[in-house]
Amino acid sequence: MNTPRSRTALAAVLLAVLATLLPAPVQAQAVARYEDQARSITNNKRDNHDLRQLKRGACVQKWARRQAQKMADKNEMFHQDLGRVMNRCHLDSVGENVAAGYPTGRAAVKAWMKSPGHRANILRPGYRLLGMAVRTSGSGTKYACQVFGSK
Repeated sequence: MNTPRSRTALAAVLLAVLATLLPAPVQAQAVARYEDQARSITNNKRDNHDLRQLKRGACVQKWARRQAQKMADKNEMFHQDLGRVMNRCHLDSVGENVAAGYPTGRAAVKAWMKSPGHRANILRPGYRLLGMAVRTSGSGTKYACQVFGSK
């Protein structure tokens, strides 16, 4: 039967198969491009509001990667326990933005800026650190995570 649902399922399977056929360096470049774009646009938004640029933080980056991977593995968007992040990274404050289904870092940040809570994280004056990660699920959905922090 050729229904919209069966065509969607077939497209998801084809995307997953194609993703496995792409060489790892191509996948890594796509991930780096998405993350760098989101990081750069996030800092541009902060510049537009006379706020300090966020620096890459190794610890918050690790937690952003973990969260993006967990969401991709479960093919579901959800937040992580930020108390653990705060304790493990020795932070005074922490925040998180998550997204699913946005094809580029630019699109993810654009959506976050339209949401009051996510926008508040991006524009919070006290944040100094940013971890940004994206991972793709087996069905081809991109899951993005920003972890913000200050010490």
